[in-house]
Amino acid sequence: MPEAAEARLVLDCANRLGEGPVWSAAHGALFWTDIHGRRLWSYDPASGQGQSWDAPDRIGCFAFRADGTLVVGFAGHFAFWDPVSGSLRHLHPFEPDQPSTRLNDGRCDRQGRLVAGGMDENEPHAALSAVWRLNPDLSVERLIPGVRISNSLCFAPDGRTLYFTDTPERKIWAHSYDPATGALGERRLFHALPPGPGNPDGSVVDSEGYLWNAEWGAGRVVRYAPDGTPEREVRVPASRTTCPAFGGPDLTTLYVTTAREGLDAGQLAREPQAGGLFAVETGIRGIHEPLFAG
Repeated sequence: MPEAAEARLVLDCANRLGEGPVWSAAHGALFWTDIHGRRLWSYDPASGQGQSWDAPDRIGCFAFRADGTLVVGFAGHFAFWDPVSGSLRHLHPFEPDQPSTRLNDGRCDRQGRLVAGGMDENEPHAALSAVWRLNPDLSVERLIPGVRISNSLCFAPDGRTLYFTDTPERKIWAHSYDPATGALGERRLFHALPPGPGNPDGSVVDSEGYLWNAEWGAGRVVRYAPDGTPEREVRVPASRTTCPAFGGPDLTTLYVTTAREGLDAGQLAREPQAGGLFAVETGIRGIHEPLFAG
């Protein structure tokens, strides 16, 4: 791979588990969640300022709606939430028959349906959770059963491929996906991580159809070609990189969330910026994330 780029710290927010960044063109800001901190965060690159809101539960994933409110995959339920007013509308419980699972990762498909996956919080993680879809009519359906830790959910530019990893497997899969019906088809192995540090965490796809995956434990984001070949990497001075997202006025800035969770005092001394928000200019355009259509 070419020489790695270096990401810089843009907000020293010390998140316990920063995740799920989404650029909002309407706000001109990046939004993300600190899952275990139970907060929604935003960063305005024009001012360099961050802001956060208390959440009623841990936020695993979210997407914007046309009215500016959010559809949220909280740890234990799907809901509509307005962080400004605090209004909350419960939609569906998440896996009520599995008390040890919670929502962990999600993203809208190109038609505005929220695809979100869960994880088992017990150690070792059991394959008790699943990937689900919340449709615009607010119905819910299961897409992928038998999941330990759902991550890397994102879609190819044409919406015909759903990427997914069950993190402990250390493999990223590409599923065929029908944009019209939402039907999930056959899967193929996209990339298997070689032995070494780093497990596949969150991902995003750029306008060229390349996938950028954050590697938890390796302090980097790797860009993969559509055939799964590693093409370049971005190094981050925090080992627990969690998820990338494109933002900025031209969508060429790659933002990366990170975590402090699980680091001991010695590790935190070596990684004082852990849990911060990082950014790097890529020269490659991302894709605007769809609004939830419901």
